[in-house]
Amino acid sequence: MSHYVRKMAWRVDTKHIYSKTEKERKMNLKNKQEIIAKFGANAKDTGSAEVQIAMLTQKISELTEHMKSNKKDFATKRGLLMMVGKRKRMLSFLKDRNLEGYRKLIKDLGIRG
Repeated sequence: MSHYVRKMAWRVDTKHIYSKTEKERKMNLKNKQEIIAKFGANAKDTGSAEVQIAMLTQKISELTEHMKSNKKDFATKRGLLMMVGKRKRMLSFLKDRNLEGYRKLIKDLGIRG
């Protein structure tokens, strides 16, 4: 078996591991809509810091669960650490701009304390 054929066979094998089912995609959309409704100013407010931080927190909790069962998944670990850093920077931004909104958000999300 040549190197190219082995490489292509690996891609075919891993393709099904990473593909999401229709049910999972609908659940993610439903979760996003709930987050936007709870933390956004209106139904289309996806850009505010509060909504972005809440979505990052959701992704971080999902990846944390994934990492518990896949301890050697270093690519996911790197992505998780990058998301935690991004959330930290966004929380710092929010704290500087809107202290009351920051306090309410960390209380609602249950982070930092």
